[in-house]
Amino acid sequence: MKKFTIFLKISAYTLLCTVFLSFSSYSPTEEEAIYVQQKLEDHYNKEAKGGSIKKYELRITNSGFCRYKCFFNNGKIEYFSFNFLKYKDLDYAGTAQSGSLILRTKGDDVIVQTYNDTKGNDIDSMATFMAIPLKNIEPEELNQLMEKFQQMSRKVRQ
Repeated sequence: MKKFTIFLKISAYTLLCTVFLSFSSYSPTEEEAIYVQQKLEDHYNKEAKGGSIKKYELRITNSGFCRYKCFFNNGKIEYFSFNFLKYKDLDYAGTAQSGSLILRTKGDDVIVQTYNDTKGNDIDSMATFMAIPLKNIEPEELNQLMEKFQQMSRKVRQ
């Protein structure tokens, strides 16, 4: 009976480990998420949109989401979010000194919400891209970002 109990414990432990490992392999690695988030924060351009940005939150999660929230001086809040399952491509419009990183999705897969708009135009809709203002970024860094986004997208799809 003791051999059966030990065998049962080993089997249960093995099954539990297999389940946890299978879920962990389907998400981007924490290293990629941290790298992308750090690069975007290092080069974020707060002076974009006329310098009216009070603060922002930019999160690349290891569960496969990209979230960008922008707080303006007038109280308006813009929120964008998409899952890397829907990631398609990355473009950059501008120069090395200033521009916008455009993250494109396969369809209308970017959640767009605005709150506290002074004109009363609060929006809750979907879009095909998300634009993040950047400054002082070199082409090599953009290529590295593109590679990391593609890696994260592939890992989420697995």
